[in-house]
Amino acid sequence: MGTEFETALGGSGESESVGRETARQALRRMETDEVDFCQVFASPEHDYEPLLAGIRSVIGDDAVLIGCSSAGELTDGGVESGGIAIGLVASDRMRFFASIATGLSEDVSSTIRTAVRELPTQVDGFPHLTGITLHDGLVGVGEEIALECQRVLGQRIGIAGGSASDDLRMEATHVFGEDKIVEDGIVVVLIASKSPTSISLDHGHEPLSEPLEVTDADGPVVNEIDNRPAFDVWRDAIADHASEHFDIDIESADDDMIADLTTRYEFGIDQGGGQYKIRWPGLDVPNRDEGHLRFAVNIPEGTVLQVTSSSKDDQIECVRRAVDDGLSEMGETDVAGGFVYECACRSAILEDRFAEAPAALADELEKPFAGFQTYGEMCVERGQMSGHHNTTSVILLLPE
Repeated sequence: MGTEFETALGGSGESESVGRETARQALRRMETDEVDFCQVFASPEHDYEPLLAGIRSVIGDDAVLIGCSSAGELTDGGVESGGIAIGLVASDRMRFFASIATGLSEDVSSTIRTAVRELPTQVDGFPHLTGITLHDGLVGVGEEIALECQRVLGQRIGIAGGSASDDLRMEATHVFGEDKIVEDGIVVVLIASKSPTSISLDHGHEPLSEPLEVTDADGPVVNEIDNRPAFDVWRDAIADHASEHFDIDIESADDDMIADLTTRYEFGIDQGGGQYKIRWPGLDVPNRDEGHLRFAVNIPEGTVLQVTSSSKDDQIECVRRAVDDGLSEMGETDVAGGFVYECACRSAILEDRFAEAPAALADELEKPFAGFQTYGEMCVERGQMSGHHNTTSVILLLPE
């Protein structure tokens, strides 16, 4: 049998019906009616409980079903807003295990340990282990989650995933697992496979400034960089580029424009070898008088940052590079399909060209995939603590 991977995209409508019909679309493309794993990404326009009930009625009670709320849904068939994306997997070469827990805002370590307690540490006959994590995207502890997951699961396990989102409402994000729908939670999946998976990422950003040190911070709020107000440092770093490329006078820009520019000009943490971990400073509209920037994750004092920029072309090209890297890692192993975790900030940069990025991914991969627009992406590669990212494409490829 090997591995079958199929996807479907659903729109708006009565949630149970949309869930049922979208799952049926994906299942009809498969040569089996035995589903082992389903990952679903759903806009908050839907009522999650009946939506999942509709999906469950199609895939059966034995399938592992996980997912989360989203800010845009995508598959190899296109993109959707206000809808759902489903990926189904049937395989005799993989085993899937999932667990869910709540309490991230109080204790990340305890919550993750609770989530993985029931997961196996090894599966006979399936030596390759990979993790997927989906977590509440408004808790702001993505980096802590990445580090703790690798501590608990072990350095040999690569982890992909993302922060749940909510159509940019910033009100409530949810994760789904074990037929539960929770906030402040995390769902952890362990994939045991006979052949290795691959996890790859790219972001398309290039440094614009010299290295800058965070000198005053409180969690995600950075007050000072290089002993100056953080906003002033960021503003000065982007002023010439914004004027030249977007004809924007940063001094006269209103709050809406400033908010837009925090997505176009994010910060990067140098990981060596020309690689950067991207950090978005626009969780709140920057307060020019107070001078601070609020990031989506904690930024410790002493962190060295560089202001970065990325063009629309670079944002599309980076998807091709991520796919190529993933395929290269798979080597001679054929790919069944993949899951894609794309930051919602990328759609803000790409604007009306956003659909070109999934289209480029489809052209390059030539296999089915399902994904969503996140509030942050997880990519912990084997042997590395690469961690939590913003404005990045993370791609998990499953072998046939």
